[in-house]
Amino acid sequence: MTDTSELIFVSHAGHDGQWAEWVAWHLQEAGYEIELDLWHWRSGEDFVRKMNAALERASAVVALFSPQYFAPGRYTEEEWTAAVAGRDRFVPLVIEPLETGQLPALLRSRIRRQMHDLDEAAALKALLEAVRGREIPTASPAFPGKAPRAAKRTGSSASQSLQPRFPSTTNDPDVWDVRQRRNPHFTGRDEVIDTVRGGLLDARRAAVRVLHGPGGVGKTQVALEYAHRFAGQYDLVWWVDAEQVEQIPARYAELAARVDVAKPDAGAEINARYALEYLRTHDRWLIVLDNAEDPRQLRTWLPEGSGHVLITARDPAWKKIVPALPLGVFSRTESLAYLNGQLPTLTDRTADALADALGDLPLALAHAAGALSEGTPPDHYLQLLRTNTAELLNDGEVYDYPVSVAATVTIAADRLDAGCPEAAALLRLAAFLGPEPIPTSWLVEARGALTSIPGDPHDIRWPRNALQPLAQYGLAVVGPDAFQVHRLTQAVVRHVTADQAMGPVQDVAALLAAVDPGDPELPEAWPEWASLTQHLTAALDAMIDRGELRPTFLKAANYLVRNAQPEAAHGLAGTLHETWKASLCEDDPDTLRAAHLVAVALNGMERYEEALPLIEDLLERRRRVLGEEHPDTMSSTHDRGIALGGLGRYAEAHTTLRDVAARRESALGEDHVDALRSVSNYGYTLMQLGRLDEGHQVLTDVLARHRRALNEDHPTALAAWSYLGSSLSSLGRHVEALHVHTEVLTRRRQLLGDRHKDTLNSAANVSQTLTDTGQYAKAEELLRSTRTRIRESLGTEHRLYAEVTVGLAETLARQGKTHDAQRLRASLKQKRSPKKSRR
Repeated sequence: MTDTSELIFVSHAGHDGQWAEWVAWHLQEAGYEIELDLWHWRSGEDFVRKMNAALERASAVVALFSPQYFAPGRYTEEEWTAAVAGRDRFVPLVIEPLETGQLPALLRSRIRRQMHDLDEAAALKALLEAVRGREIPTASPAFPGKAPRAAKRTGSSASQSLQPRFPSTTNDPDVWDVRQRRNPHFTGRDEVIDTVRGGLLDARRAAVRVLHGPGGVGKTQVALEYAHRFAGQYDLVWWVDAEQVEQIPARYAELAARVDVAKPDAGAEINARYALEYLRTHDRWLIVLDNAEDPRQLRTWLPEGSGHVLITARDPAWKKIVPALPLGVFSRTESLAYLNGQLPTLTDRTADALADALGDLPLALAHAAGALSEGTPPDHYLQLLRTNTAELLNDGEVYDYPVSVAATVTIAADRLDAGCPEAAALLRLAAFLGPEPIPTSWLVEARGALTSIPGDPHDIRWPRNALQPLAQYGLAVVGPDAFQVHRLTQAVVRHVTADQAMGPVQDVAALLAAVDPGDPELPEAWPEWASLTQHLTAALDAMIDRGELRPTFLKAANYLVRNAQPEAAHGLAGTLHETWKASLCEDDPDTLRAAHLVAVALNGMERYEEALPLIEDLLERRRRVLGEEHPDTMSSTHDRGIALGGLGRYAEAHTTLRDVAARRESALGEDHVDALRSVSNYGYTLMQLGRLDEGHQVLTDVLARHRRALNEDHPTALAAWSYLGSSLSSLGRHVEALHVHTEVLTRRRQLLGDRHKDTLNSAANVSQTLTDTGQYAKAEELLRSTRTRIRESLGTEHRLYAEVTVGLAETLARQGKTHDAQRLRASLKQKRSPKKSRR
């Protein structure tokens, strides 16, 4: 590239940030325009979008090859594959030796420049030659020996104007006092470290960044890795244990002695000020304030000048003073990478189960890796996590973590008990809920019923006065709408406060009973039902027999059915039914309602043979206990019609649904949602019996009633509309059917999302009508995307997957793609033929 006006994108792994900065700096000095994530991408921006935009604009990509560059799951793979596919100028530089087999086959023929064994001058020459091409020298070549180290700079120029140093072990800081060794097992967090590095470089003066988050997420480990990874870019690196504020002056006084500005007769406080003055007038320094808990007390000890300050803290209040980056648990990918690195023989399934049980908490994962490496069988460890969580997490030492998970929680909880009784009581309450976010609005609505929480229930500071201490001590993540307590923190709190459980359990019941998300059949209520259901199921053992919560449990199971989670609904409703059958009686109305939801869930899973006998038994019980015309009895009659239709017994289904539709219209009213649902299904059975004109008329009429009584976007109305589209297809009115199915698909996508079963059914309907109208290419595209979503959401054994696969094969055959069609048909030979779907 001889045209320096062209843009170069520097592609690198997060681990190799120093190399990336050095390469980018010198290419920029040579006149090239540069795009480097560490310099140009800001926190909160969409990484993938920025990467794609940079690759689109760049005329060349300089790729820094290392083992980390080719590690599985990195975005670098997308960068180099896009670069190789899209342009000729791809410049690979090897900055760390690669082992046999690490280099992808596609790149093996590419000429690469080896940079890792060169000194800075030779590396700079190799870099520019790789980008520009070789030139015949016009003067004597430079001396090939080691270049002298750059002289220190003083003054107040911005830190970002300093030239990045060549990544080399010869550039260790003159002053280094980091009292922990580098963690050889450090895994992941590259994006976090890149964000920290970019933020520190971007600041003009007194660059400060705070990593804040709960205990055990690895804040200290990230700061330690940053200090070691970028040590060569600093002349001074100094670590301060900042948890005890009164000890900070002593550490700064030690620094003053190391840089020869301390006065022997002065005390620690005065010498600490000399150290801060030294930092103010020098550059290339890094101060790490670890476990800096109180921002108000530590504010005066933040250095000024052209260096960098990195703070780790639990308290999110730091973000009010300096730029902050929240640090949470590992991503699942990071958890698996850590466990597989520590325990190479661990199966992926077991590693995933461990990560899930431990909530991806880095400290807990380190504990598990230590226990398993010392001989604890994985299955036994998982069992102990379920039965003896707190004791297990308090056993053994964890490399590079000062205390265990249990001790971390217990120490913080004890401090909370001493100074913040409302917060301590709220923590005990939250320990009996689920590990998912807990809406803070629930605390407001139920405050008067929370008897275990001290203080004035009308205090205008509630719940802020209880939530902020939880965040300060790292026991919860607090946001504007919800707070969250990690599952392991909950387990430890439940264990250490077992003798105080009665009050919190009573309050959990009051809290959950006070929440009313609305009608569980309406999608607009589903987000709050999702949250409530998570906490109900987490507290199921303690709450299942509480009478005030029985209606809420039943509504939660109904929500799961309507939200296309029939397996979860079946599990919850089955547990409710078996428990209440023993504690209430078999014919208690709530016991029968739980049995009804079991049957509905079985219908939702299309397990009609199992559902029918349960429905018929329930129907007889309800007739005997409640009477023929009771709404619950009619619900079971409707369910029987659905199961009969699913089994192909269309005449019986037609009779049953016709009769229950008439009875519901008479008892509940013609525009009641249950009556409309029965009429819609009755109309559909007319189609199944071949009575197409009658079915079309019934469905046209009931859709008009839906629109009048409810609205077009009600799920029951959309079901009727979908049935109408199917009737039009059966009548050969394919263009009209396509219009109807397309409209229903659009509305279901907006209302239910792309992966809801009803949406996937609608996508299959649209695909079929596209085929019926000869639009084969569009049909193929939609069928392929729908087939992928079904595979990911419902699985390949689901009836709909086979149905869509058959449709795709038919569409391919009509386009002359015979081989592809035959291959798809062959893949279904071992599967049973798909049934006619009830869409």
